Amino acid sequence: MYNNPYMQSGYNTQANLDRINAQINELEKMRTQMQQPQPQPTNLTQNFQLAPTNRDVIRYAGSMEEVQRDMVIGDTPYFSKDMSVVWIKNVKGEIKTYELKEIVPKDNKDIQIEMLQAQINEMKGMIENARTNDEYVNESTESKESSNVSVPRTGTKKQKQSTGDI
Repeated sequence: MYNNPYMQSGYNTQANLDRINAQINELEKMRTQMQQPQPQPTNLTQNFQLAPTNRDVIRYAGSMEEVQRDMVIGDTPYFSKDMSVVWIKNVKGEIKTYELKEIVPKDNKDIQIEMLQAQINEMKGMIENARTNDEYVNESTESKESSNVSVPRTGTKKQKQSTGDI
């Protein structure tokens, strides 16, 4: 009987009451916190604008019609399959066409060959000019007398001889 917890209840009742009152106080605090208006979280509106991912990709087209059919977001280049033509289309739908030419780097030998070929072509041109000028040079000049040439006259005999030789 001495070990009966109900028998000792007179001794522990105050402690039990304090513990129950503390729990009641905690529950009251929780209830008041729940009843207070809590700040509403702000509505976040996140707008993501995705950039086009295909801008760095080379686009190929077989003809101008293929370029016209395609919608673009920004200035977009389209290359022909053989890389000889490029079309650039903008947002308005305007298309510009360019012709591409490969630039092959030249070494010193190639540069020297081109320089020699240019000299050969220049000499050929000079030869052609000389041939056309020869036609005018080979005309007979016997019929034409020069008006700017003066004949020295020292005596009458020499004068008659010189005029007779002509």
